[in-house]
Parts: sequence; structure tokens; C-alpha cells
Amino acid sequence: MAIVATAGLAGAFTGSPAGAADRAAPLPASGFNQPAAVQAEQALTAKTATALGLGSGEVLKVRDVVKDADGTEYVRYDRTYNGLEVVGGDLIVKRKGEVIGEVTYNRGAKSVGVATKPTLSQSAALTKAAKTADFKATSNKGTLVVFVTPAKPVLAYEVVTTGVKADQTPSVLHSFIDAKTGALLDQDDEVKTGTGNSMYSGTVSIGTSGSYSMTDPSRGGNWTTDLNGATSGSGTTFTDPDDTWGNGATSSRQTAGVDAHYGSQLTWDYYKNVHGRNGIFNNGQGARSRVHYGNAYVNAFWDGSQMTYGDGASNARPLTSIDVAGHEMSHGVTEATANLNYSGDAGGLNESTSDIFGTAVEFSANNSSDPGDYLIGEKININGNGTPLRYMDKPSKDGRGSVDCWSTSTGGLDPHYSSGPLNHWFYLASEGTGSKVIGGVTHSSTACNGATITPVGRDVAAKVWYRTLSTKLSSGSTYKDAREGAINSAKELYGADSTQCKGIEAAFNGISVPAGAAACTGGTEPPPTGGNLLLNPGFESGAVNWTGTSGPITNNTGRPARTGTWKMWLGGNGTTSTENEAQSVSIPATATSATLSFWIRIDSSETTSSTVYDTARIQIVDGSTTTTLATYSNLSENPTYVQKTFNVTAYKGKTISVKFLMNEDSSLQTSFVVDDTSLTTS
Repeated sequence: MAIVATAGLAGAFTGSPAGAADRAAPLPASGFNQPAAVQAEQALTAKTATALGLGSGEVLKVRDVVKDADGTEYVRYDRTYNGLEVVGGDLIVKRKGEVIGEVTYNRGAKSVGVATKPTLSQSAALTKAAKTADFKATSNKGTLVVFVTPAKPVLAYEVVTTGVKADQTPSVLHSFIDAKTGALLDQDDEVKTGTGNSMYSGTVSIGTSGSYSMTDPSRGGNWTTDLNGATSGSGTTFTDPDDTWGNGATSSRQTAGVDAHYGSQLTWDYYKNVHGRNGIFNNGQGARSRVHYGNAYVNAFWDGSQMTYGDGASNARPLTSIDVAGHEMSHGVTEATANLNYSGDAGGLNESTSDIFGTAVEFSANNSSDPGDYLIGEKININGNGTPLRYMDKPSKDGRGSVDCWSTSTGGLDPHYSSGPLNHWFYLASEGTGSKVIGGVTHSSTACNGATITPVGRDVAAKVWYRTLSTKLSSGSTYKDAREGAINSAKELYGADSTQCKGIEAAFNGISVPAGAAACTGGTEPPPTGGNLLLNPGFESGAVNWTGTSGPITNNTGRPARTGTWKMWLGGNGTTSTENEAQSVSIPATATSATLSFWIRIDSSETTSSTVYDTARIQIVDGSTTTTLATYSNLSENPTYVQKTFNVTAYKGKTISVKFLMNEDSSLQTSFVVDDTSLTTS
């Protein structure tokens, strides 16, 4: 039910996700639901591993599936090798029906095979890890894993050292020790130190159930528990006799629970309503927020995995704001999708992703007590003078080490500071350069390259980044990967020649991330020559100049282009589908002849040689009249390109549309692949 509660102070932190062991395999634990798409893909993992040519002993485990409207899927996998977890062995497979397209391997690790007999003893690894901790260990446990370094996979011990730091912050430190040399490869603490102080959301409605339990059945059962001063354990779900919670002050333990619960429901609603994501794992399962009242620890749980955030400051209180709640829960979405490391460039991308979506949640909430802006934790008063934790318009304003522009040294910074360039990118893409007042706050930003950047809007930037996170990035991704992924995502969402794509690209230029292969306008195909009236006739600029179904114009390597790398791939789904692409063209009245031609290859998995199941039609649309020039089907199979030519002189003096239309039935794919189109006159 929706109830009125007096909100007050709750947890506010700058935490990070769980340690590498949890991040590497964040699948739902027993008793939680897996999305149907994940279950379906999991049943195909052995077949997929064979198709990818993975080495003996490599086993795939599906973590996440994102499906586009045209049937294209982005399937994210983790790996084991001879029974050992592969930390950083994640990969993304883009597939359409039975056809596998691009494959993205984290750090390029196509193979993760290593010798699995360690030279270093486990006891030596435990000792090394314990010595690197800045606290006395109360527990120290290790296990062998395969750890993917930027150079190559190596056998390593993952040692988990637990204890309490001098400032009373608990620590769960994951250390990766080379099982041959004893070198420390990487470390990640599950508990990230942040800050907390007074934050207010006013009187708000929160979802409760039963006899007034802080459990929200409308949002997958999100629930909030009170640890009663402990720093571990499950805690007790908050309950209340009259469904009016807290008093807006720290004198009530419920006040902290209200803000934590309110923030989690706002975040759930944002991902559901804006991105179509049904909970952190996209499986309809809610999350748990744990509140430790006294030293400001708030833990968010989901599907058996844990993320812990804390503040060991002696004057801290359990408090939160909308953007911080959105920030922390978004770490869970990152864990469930790209699973970004918390070191190197990936660490900054991880932390900034939470800032981006925490900010988006704050704007989406439209709460008058905490209006949307591009300041992170602006109500924390971390410095005692009203300044925020981070500034997205100019990250370096924090004076703590955040940077505005990317450089080769960015990855060596703490993730809270290396997040600066991507935060700056999001602001530039959303609001552009110059000075303006947003949420009652004056923001002012300049691009690192001195350019004037026209914004594409916060909603566009957030949608592009969500698609990038969920379909393009892997655990070890860099800022250069982020640029490639975001531009390609913008092309997929809005078109290669769109204002949105160009704005996303300009904002990456504005934070000094160097250009790679991805570009909004393509830039590889010259203007038509030889009298060709069709623009982008070989599709090398992506979907530019062509309109129709999203997806057929692709550089997917599952089918070859005749020339270049792009083509129009109609069909290949193996499911009921209709796809089309068309281009409007004017044929001069002075033409003595007009000829339409294209190259086409057809392959099919249909087994019957006499029945038409899947078809492709080439049509001319002249006003309200549609004329079919040719029809191809699964019976027309020819796995090599063949040129087709048609006389269209009858349309001289008219503006027509050249249209390619495909219809596929419910089973067994047929692929109609078109390239190098032309409409010439003489």
C-alpha cells in the first residue's frame, strides 16, 4: 500500500560494488527467480561454447540477456575453466536467432586456459594478502581462480580477508595473488568508505505490506531491515503499528529506514519506467536495504549477492538522499550487467555509472525537497560549508583529486576521482557547455577541447549510457571502450546521422577520449559516383539515408558483406518477424533509362525443398501504389552474392521509394543479405 511517512535521515555513501568474487558470478541464489531469457540461453551454453571455439574445460554461465525489439540479443556470459572461476573472463555475444554475430571478450581474452597447478602455496598467498591489509584480520580464506590481467589470464589465489579498520569500518578485502610469482595482481574491498550527514526528502509515500511491514510487494518485495547497531547479519524488517513511520529526526530509528526504503522504490521505478528493467537482475526480484543505526552503514542485497557501504566517521548518522540511494542501488545493476572492475578505467566507469543513474533517479523523482541537479550528495555537507561530494559539471571543483578530462593516467586514480571524466561527459551531453541554473543550483561547464557543445538532453544521454552498460561493456572496459560503446549505442537507438549520436560523440571529444572506429556519420563511404542516385548505397555509414526496421543494416560478422563491412541483413531470426528498409529517390524526368541493381546472397535452414516459408520482396512505392519487382524465398538459396538488375525507367520524373521487405515464419531461419545497391540513369 502507499502510506505517508515522515522521512528524514538515512544512509548516504559513495560506496562501490561487492568484491570481485561476488561480481564475477552474480547469478541469483537458490530461491530467487532467473529471467526466462537467461534460463533459455543457459540451456544453449554448450552449443554456444562450441560455436565460439572455446577451449577444452571452458564452461559458460549466462549472467544477463538484453533483447531488442527486432529479436537481436546481447547475451552476457561468465566463464569457469576446469572448475575454477575465471575472474574477468566475461564476454558478450550478439546474436539474432540462430546466428552469432559480434563477440566482445573482456580484455580480449578469447581463451582463458592456464596451467592449474600452483607454484605458490596457499598459506603463502594468505600471508601475503593479510600483510597488505591495513587492519588485523579476523578471517583469512583463499581459493584458486583464473584471473584475467590486462596482458593475459594467470592462475591466482583469491584471498578474502575480513576485519575492522582503525576507524571501525568493517572490511572484506579481496586480494588476487599470482599463484606462481606471489605478486599482488589486484585488490577490491567490499566495504567502501564514504560519508554521511543530514539529508531530507520531506513527507513521502513508501510501499508497505501486511501488518505494516517495510516490505513493498509492488516492487518485487523490496524490504528494509534494521541491524540494531550490528555491522553484519540480516537484521530485522522494520515494522510499525500504525503505518506512519519515523519522525524526520535521528531520534527515531525508523527515520533511517524510511529514507533507505524510499530511495530503493524510486530507483526501482526509474529503471522499470525508463529502461524497462524489472529489478536489479531484471527478474522481478526486490532488493534488501540494511540500516546500521549509529555508524551509518547501509547494505543493499539482491539475489544472494551483497554490496556494503559505510562510514566510519564518529559523527556520522544513518542518512540518505535520493541521488545517493539511486547511486548505491545502481551499483547492483552494474554488477548484474557489465560487472565493471573497481580498478583502472573500469573503476571510474563503475563509480560514474552510479553517479549518472543516481542523478537520473533524482530528476525522475521530482521531489521538491530534493530537486534534480548535477551535484552528488549535495545535502551531505561533507566539508561543513554546504559543498557537495562531487560535481558533474566540473569534477575538479571538489578539490580532492577528481579530474575533468581523460588521460592515460586516469586509470591510476581512486575510482571516485577517475569517475570525473564520465560524469563530465554525462553533463556535457545532457546540458552542454556554458552557465545555467538547474534545480536552483548554478552549473557551468567547459569542454576539455574548448568546443561549444550543444546538449542532446539528459534522457537521451541516460538511455545511451544504459544501453552501453547493458550491451557493450565488460568487466575490464576502458574509457576508449566506453566511447566506442556509447557511439554505437546512439547509432542503434537514434541513427548514425542523428543529432543525438553526434551530441554523444561531441561530448566524448569534450572529455578528451580519443576517437576510435565508431563514428556517427560513418565517414568511410564516399558520395555516390557514376550517376548512382541512392545515398549510402553500400551501407558503410550504417543506417544513414535508409529508413525502416532497426537492425537489418549491420556490420555483424555472422554474414559477410560483399564489399566493406556493412550490409543489409534481412531475416536470420528463426522466429516470426517482418523487417524492411527503404530509401526515397527522385529519378530525373530527363532520364532516357533508369536501372535498379543490387547484390544478394540467400541461405536458409529450412529443410523442405518445395514449400515457401520465408520471403523477401523488392518493391517500388510510388505514392499509394506498391509494385513488387521480385520475390525471393528459402527456395532461392544461393550462399554467394548474385547481382540482380531491374528496369525502372517507367518511374522517371517521379520521387519513389526503393523498398526491401522480408517476412519470416516461426521456425528455422532464412537470411537475405543485400549489398552494393545502385539506381543509375542515363
